[in-house]
Amino acid sequence: MFIVIGIMILGIGLGYVFRRVELLQHLNLAIMTVICTLLFVLGLSIGANEIIIKNLTTLGLQALVLASAGTFGSILAGWGIYHFFFKQKNHE
Repeated sequence: MFIVIGIMILGIGLGYVFRRVELLQHLNLAIMTVICTLLFVLGLSIGANEIIIKNLTTLGLQALVLASAGTFGSILAGWGIYHFFFKQKNHE
């Protein structure tokens, strides 16, 4: 996991250093193609795994609960940060 995070941080650093390079300005299509290909391959591997397919209803419910809780927590945290740090206070 630390390797993946390290690679991402390295990419962010290199992207910042080379942000004015013209080639990097045109990578959006390549990035989107790679991401869609990775998602397709992930779907293939999930579809080929009998254990996941047999337990899809249980796993799907757990995924729904986790995704909903994560979304709600993010909205709540965003509201709190906005409310406490960015909202203009009316002084009367």
